[in-house]
Amino acid sequence: MNFRQRIHQSRFLAWLLAAIAGAYLDLCFYTTRWTYKGVDQLKSDLADGPVLLLVWHGRSLFGPYHWPVKHGPVSTLYEASPIGRVSGALQRRRKMQPIEMSSDMSNLAASRVILRRVREGVSIGMTGDGPLGPNQILKDPPLEWARVMKRPVYTYGFATKRHKILGSWDKMMLPLPFTRGAAVYQRVEGEFMHKQDEGSRTRISDAMDSAMGEADRLVL
Repeated sequence: MNFRQRIHQSRFLAWLLAAIAGAYLDLCFYTTRWTYKGVDQLKSDLADGPVLLLVWHGRSLFGPYHWPVKHGPVSTLYEASPIGRVSGALQRRRKMQPIEMSSDMSNLAASRVILRRVREGVSIGMTGDGPLGPNQILKDPPLEWARVMKRPVYTYGFATKRHKILGSWDKMMLPLPFTRGAAVYQRVEGEFMHKQDEGSRTRISDAMDSAMGEADRLVL
């Protein structure tokens, strides 16, 4: 049995790797001077109910750290893959409520789980291009859930002055400690988001690029 298979079959090993990764991210997070933008508007919308949060996969590492948990719970979706299990364990470590999307789960069953969370007042977070890409190409599920939820849609992006860009498909930004950082939330305005069409895809995709680009600008 190889290492990836061990992670897939062992929740403890996934938890252990998440603890190691979490310790490093804790170091980076708490030694970074953060600038926040858009959080107050997000908190205001959360007072009225859940939202849909979208992020590009390559800028998702600090999502669990920046979400205002005290103002509303959030469930994030992750694949039942080795990396997905580590991601889910890391999210639980940050008091989030991740949902494992197993290959055995039908689309209808997954939809029921997500809708149950939404009715309970839980926001839904997902990567727009994940878990396998292509990089920064918006897939259909975010459009479908924007239409179904009929709640505000937010995009999120973070950046740090000191970082490494990994050679992965998503060009993951790996933060380094002792630096400056920015976390940006942007509300996607307009009723277009409740329609599953190419106009909605373009507007939401552009908003995701904008949040990421603004975070980059704030750390220059």
